[in-house]
Amino acid sequence: MQTSHETDIVIVGAGPVGLFQVFEAGMLDMQCHVVDTLDAIGGQCTALYPEKPIYDIPALSVVEARDLIDRLERQASPFAPVYHLDQQVVRLAGEAGNFTVTTSTGTAIACKAVVIAAGCGAFGPNRPPIAGIEAFEEKGSVAYLVTRKEDHRGKNIVIAGGGDSALDWVLALNGIAARIQVVHRRNRFRAAPETVRRFEALVESGEVERVVPWQLRGLEGSEGHLEKVVVADLDGRTKSLEADLLLAFYGLRMELGPIAGWGLNLERNLVSVDPATCATSTPGIHAIGDIVTYPGKLKLILSGFSEAAMAAHDIHSLVWPDKPLRFEYSTTKGVPGS
Repeated sequence: MQTSHETDIVIVGAGPVGLFQVFEAGMLDMQCHVVDTLDAIGGQCTALYPEKPIYDIPALSVVEARDLIDRLERQASPFAPVYHLDQQVVRLAGEAGNFTVTTSTGTAIACKAVVIAAGCGAFGPNRPPIAGIEAFEEKGSVAYLVTRKEDHRGKNIVIAGGGDSALDWVLALNGIAARIQVVHRRNRFRAAPETVRRFEALVESGEVERVVPWQLRGLEGSEGHLEKVVVADLDGRTKSLEADLLLAFYGLRMELGPIAGWGLNLERNLVSVDPATCATSTPGIHAIGDIVTYPGKLKLILSGFSEAAMAAHDIHSLVWPDKPLRFEYSTTKGVPGS
């Protein structure tokens, strides 16, 4: 059954940046509906790593991803956003000031502007090319995310990868897992310098084992229950690592889905925007967060927050063409109910 709605802005994506867009729009008297393919708000923070510690949110020395989403939801709530979850935007019609967004459930939303805050788009993990890996995935012996750290207490864990996700989980699971071995194809790691420093300290103290330069080659076990991870070096020599669990962090596959057919300027599967306004090549459509590219773009949540503010200010004249924007700081304007 098709349902119809009307609002000022439709936000595609309910991750942290999409949630902050609700707040920034609300501060400028603009109402938002939010569409997301997941069945809960939070994007990757909820679906992939709810207990992952995040260290680069201003004023919060550390916050778990799930807690960050809870805070953002509370911050947006005074502006009464409407969430359309577990559905995908499949069609966009009209023009700036008079769009209609239609979702996979038949929901039609009339709006004046659209903000794409879809993160990586439709995402899924890059799986290592190991024969028979599916049987181990089904039993939970191979995973690409951690939803609850306590589930892995006392386990022998092999973590594969050399980026932020791999090393962040090394730090987070240290002291919970009985043993952690980190497999990477080279001695250099791509994580943030402070994360690498902390990881190296754990290696030096003997709390974590570094297995480099080796790569995943195979898995050993019975009926999907992992017993050993087989790794190989550059010369083809192999060795086996005892393990109850393999966590593989080789990044995410990015798929724009129907967004790719909206006629936007795309660059390497990312949406090109004006860095001053986050406007795309199509009037009335803005994009923010990890899905966008421009010179100097940093894929940080805090960068996405700034982009949300810039997009809201640029959209204001479209939603309120006869109402001059008189910018006020939140400390003087306040929020509803404050």
